[in-house]
Parts: sequence; C-alpha cells; structure tokens
Amino acid sequence: MGVFVFLPLVLPLTAWPIARLAELHLHPRGATRLLSCVSVVLALCSTLCLGLIMVVGTAQLPSNPLPDGWSDPEVRAAVPYDEVAGKAAIPALIAVAAACAAAVWRHYRVRRSAERALAGMPESPVAVLPDSVPYAYALPGTPGRVVVSSAMLSSLDSREREALVAHERVHLAARHHRYLLAVQLAARAHPLLRPLRSATAFSAERWADEEAAAAMGDRRLMARAVGKAALVSHGAPGPTLAGFAMPGPVPRRVRALLDPLPAARVWPPVRTAAGLAAWIAAVGTAVSAVSSANSAVTLIVLLHAATPL
Repeated sequence: MGVFVFLPLVLPLTAWPIARLAELHLHPRGATRLLSCVSVVLALCSTLCLGLIMVVGTAQLPSNPLPDGWSDPEVRAAVPYDEVAGKAAIPALIAVAAACAAAVWRHYRVRRSAERALAGMPESPVAVLPDSVPYAYALPGTPGRVVVSSAMLSSLDSREREALVAHERVHLAARHHRYLLAVQLAARAHPLLRPLRSATAFSAERWADEEAAAAMGDRRLMARAVGKAALVSHGAPGPTLAGFAMPGPVPRRVRALLDPLPAARVWPPVRTAAGLAAWIAAVGTAVSAVSSANSAVTLIVLLHAATPL
C-alpha cells in the first residue's frame, strides 16, 4: 500500500474546480448527477482507507481483539507511520459514523414531522397548510406530495403558483431528495466534499427550475416566481428536502433563468474550463477508487498470510 493508502483522503480536492464551474457551464441535470456520483465515490474510498489504516495501525495495541499475526512487521510496514496514523484513524472513523448517523436521523425525523403535519388532510398531490410562515417543499413518499403554506400562496399570483407547483413536482419526479441525502452523507464523511454538497443542492434547484420553466413555457415567469418567493420564504425544513426558494443561491438561480441555458451535453468539451475541471474530477475519482481497491486487496493478502486459515 505505502503512501498510496493516504491518496483517497486528499483526492476530494480534485473535485473542487468542477464544483465551482458546474453551475455556469453544465446543464443542471448533468451537473447534479456528476457531482453526486463523484461525492459518493470519493467519500466511500476515503472511509474505506480510514478503516484500512485503523486496522494496520491499531493491531499492535495491547488487549486488542485482533489476531496476533496482524501485528507482524510485514503487515505494519504496509502503512507508513502506522502507529500515529492508525491511532488517529480511530476517532476519525468514530466521527464519520456519528456524523452520518446524525444526518440520517435528522432526515428521518424531518420527514416524519412533515408527514405528521399532513395527518388528517385530504390525499391530494398538493397539500396546503394553513400557516402564516411562507414555505414550499417536496415531501417524498408513496406517493410524494407538494407541501405549501397558505402564506406562500398568498404572496404569488396564479401563474406563479403554477410555476411553484411545477418546480416541486420536478423534485419529486427526479427524486432529488436521494441526491441531496447522498451528498449530505458524503460531506459528513469527508469535510473536503462540502463544496460539492452545496453545488449539488444548487444544481438540483436549477434542474427543477428549468424543467418547470419548460413546462410553463416561460423562463422569465419562473425567475419572477423564484425571486418573489425568496423574499418571504423560510425554505425547506431540512437540508435533504428540496425547497422552492432557499435564500442563499436565489440571486444566482434568477440570473441563470434570465441567461441562456447551457447545452444538455453528456460531457463538456475538453478544451473548455468546465471540461478540464470535469476530467480532473473524473481522474481524481478513478485514482481514488483504484488506490483504495489496491490497498484493500494488498491488506487482505497480507492479513491472510499472517493468519492463514
């Protein structure tokens, strides 16, 4: 393994350029899928390598439950600075597990709370809650529902309300909550992936904006609805539910709706900044996957040799 076992811990840096350029140069549908896929793969590889480092680095500790053969010099030599790195990997893995568990629990708790708020209401695709707080979001389920408050509806005209509902229906149809939860967990697993979480959330909103604008036949109407809703909206109740008007990225969303839509290419041209950034992210992800797989196989071979069945 050598120093290559540490590569997946730093390779998320290769995805930063595309996280910054995706919103400007990629179609939002492709950007959402690319960023979420890169985030998940990089997070899994870094977590796997943390586990490998922990096994090698802590096998020589007294009273550990691991087989004695796992402390052999050949095994320990597989990871540089095995004692320091191995001990540091223990709290790091605990922190990753705790952070991911907290994110899943919050996602479950927010969804359950939203479902309880709809208890007793008619089974309709759009649920209007009598609430003085303006909000609108897509609540996934079987079937999914668009949840909107009466205060939000009162702040929009009839055409803008249709645009709002169309936007949230795109979130449900495209299952954007899965992308948002995946990148949320990836960012909890590795802090260097946080820029990709923000970029993916923005791209998912842009995806819904453009699909809704196409359904309405008016991108300017969509821009106006997003802008008006942002002035009063409180967004979604949780980071893994898609809300209509998150305060942060709204000006960029409005500007994007007033500008030409990027072409829906499978991959951006190589000679552009976005194309180069996409290839850097793809190569970094591939190297991370190969490095973690190679480290895992090497460690399995060494441990099997140290403790033959």
